Amino acid sequence: MQPPMYLPEVENNPQPGPHRNLIERTRELGQENWQIWNLFAFRPEMTIHMGRFTHAVMHEEGPITPALRELIAAYTSSLNHCEFCMRSHAAVTAALLDEATVHAVLTDLDTAPIPDAEKALLRFTRKVTLDSAHITPADMAPLHELGWDDAALFYAITVAALFNFYNRWVSSSGVHAVSHEGHALHAANIAQRGYIRA
Repeated sequence: MQPPMYLPEVENNPQPGPHRNLIERTRELGQENWQIWNLFAFRPEMTIHMGRFTHAVMHEEGPITPALRELIAAYTSSLNHCEFCMRSHAAVTAALLDEATVHAVLTDLDTAPIPDAEKALLRFTRKVTLDSAHITPADMAPLHELGWDDAALFYAITVAALFNFYNRWVSSSGVHAVSHEGHALHAANIAQRGYIRA
């Protein structure tokens, strides 16, 4: 049984729409509820735009792969100590790559078995997360030398910025992580279909 969110009026008042349908379906199936759905379901006329934006940023065609975008989301969430988002996006990344690589990145980026260019991009997103006020053109130059163009940097910055928002939204509202199996259950669907809820 999950602990309640910090906002019971939000958690207990899902409005009609796809996220309330998800909440009801998981309850009927006896599965764990992702409490972030309660945030989306509270004001669907507002959050529908967030869902579409998230889908476009994370899943549609772009200059960096969906797997790397998901890894940036998981890495950003780990920096912000957001357990729900870190586990969720680690699970999606694992569905697109493999669990050992994701674990290695989140444990020790320096020794993780990923290309140096990807490590550099992740280090840059660390600065976006922890010290964005001090980013200058000097931060871009080594990334350009490693083959990342401005479009790729735009995506990396946008993913990191998006998950800085989500981490704060989720953590401050009291959204709790679910089990490893609970995260993995929906990760495969997200990896394949993205974030649009019909």
